[in-house]
Amino acid sequence: MVDLKRIETPLGTMIACADENGICMLEFSDRTALPTELKEISKHFNANIIQGENPHFKTLEKELAEYFEVKRKEFTVPLSPVGTDFQKKVWEVLRKIPYGTTRSYQEQAKILGNPNAVRAVANANGLNKISIVIPCHRVIGSDGKLTGYGGGIWRKQKLLELEKAILF
Repeated sequence: MVDLKRIETPLGTMIACADENGICMLEFSDRTALPTELKEISKHFNANIIQGENPHFKTLEKELAEYFEVKRKEFTVPLSPVGTDFQKKVWEVLRKIPYGTTRSYQEQAKILGNPNAVRAVANANGLNKISIVIPCHRVIGSDGKLTGYGGGIWRKQKLLELEKAILF
């Protein structure tokens, strides 16, 4: 069984899912890919997704609140990401982007050791199901412009502004 919970944030309602190992999804409730992501998680774990409590939700809610209060730079909540090995490598690199900074898709591809994999890296970023905690919002176009974000470009902008507001 995978647990599901709605979490209210300053940028809108988010849907979180967790198994016994950690958070496997944190997405804005209005994301168009949400139904597809829920199906992928259900299939991956061969489990039903049911609204309920999970010990990882308490940690996630506390850390998200601290993040939005500009009191937290890094998340410690355990994760249980659903994706291919390549996607998981991309997401690990995302987690290493320092708070308050951005990188381009090109830089991400170079860090992964394959500078020609820009499109694959961008695609993997877009398939990240754990928003904010795996900070795909910190990746921008090589021209410095904000590009694709499943929660909406306006949210990406707000998250980047929040992180640049106060570097404690």
